[in-house]
Amino acid sequence: MARVFVTRTPVGDGLERLRAANHEVDVWSEPAPPPQPALIERARRADAVICMLSDRIDAAFMDANPQLKAIANYAVGLDNVDLAAARARGIPVGHTPGVLTDATADLAFALMLAAARRLPQSAQAVKDGEWGTWQPDGYLGADVVGATLGIVGAGRIGEAVARRAAGFDMRILRSTSRGGTPLPELLAQSDFVSLHVPLTPQTRHLIDAQALQRMKRTAILVNTARGPVVDTQALTDALHAGTIAGAALDVTDPEPLPPDHPLLQAPNALVIPHVGSATPRTRAAMTDLAVDNVLAALAGEPLPHPAPAPPPTTAP
Repeated sequence: MARVFVTRTPVGDGLERLRAANHEVDVWSEPAPPPQPALIERARRADAVICMLSDRIDAAFMDANPQLKAIANYAVGLDNVDLAAARARGIPVGHTPGVLTDATADLAFALMLAAARRLPQSAQAVKDGEWGTWQPDGYLGADVVGATLGIVGAGRIGEAVARRAAGFDMRILRSTSRGGTPLPELLAQSDFVSLHVPLTPQTRHLIDAQALQRMKRTAILVNTARGPVVDTQALTDALHAGTIAGAALDVTDPEPLPPDHPLLQAPNALVIPHVGSATPRTRAAMTDLAVDNVLAALAGEPLPHPAPAPPPTTAP
């Protein structure tokens, strides 16, 4: 029998498969993430860990827990895990690819539509009692049908967004590490820019002040990737200055943003709390993939959903 530490209560019944295999399951039951000292201490008694994207799984964590046979990240992104440290210590790392593609693509497109048609502002006006006489120029938004969508990054989610955009007769531009439209050109031509890159040293602050200056003043930025892909201060300045028309963000840096952060004061910013994969079916499927990885590791088998090879060293 092995012991598995799970750093938050996951969706679905996947943990029952661990118990059915006679493994002991230790779940951090509080809604807030475990503080780093508690995370390290609880993992000392575990043979495997199922962790969340908010957990810092670094070299110090691994050195304190050399007994670990697997780290299963409950996410497709792996920027919270030091993969080089894990490889150096022989600890296999798994993640949950594929199953959250459609849910995240749905959300990216929903954010784009909501920001384009100013739905948050319109809904707030109703709540504030400002819904007066209909005016021809009231709450004018941007057209989505026929607009140009720039997709930054290769991968399943970006392709899924492109498929949805095809239904709106959008012109699609792609910028990836393997080619496509050069990023400066994509930024200059796009009415909407949707980010779908992993967080790496090369993509950190990929969208900085210079990149935002290249965008149209009427453009809207959508980020469902990782918060640090965008320079938060540069975006805050750009929104308040009207450099771009708006931003719709499922991810931020830091995350969560403090309630008094100036980005949240920008009337053209739509920020939601990292819910790209938040459907019952998707989250349950993520649990199943994480459990698959743990069961394989505890049986001495290769992980079925291992961490990918290091990303390319060139930015998209």
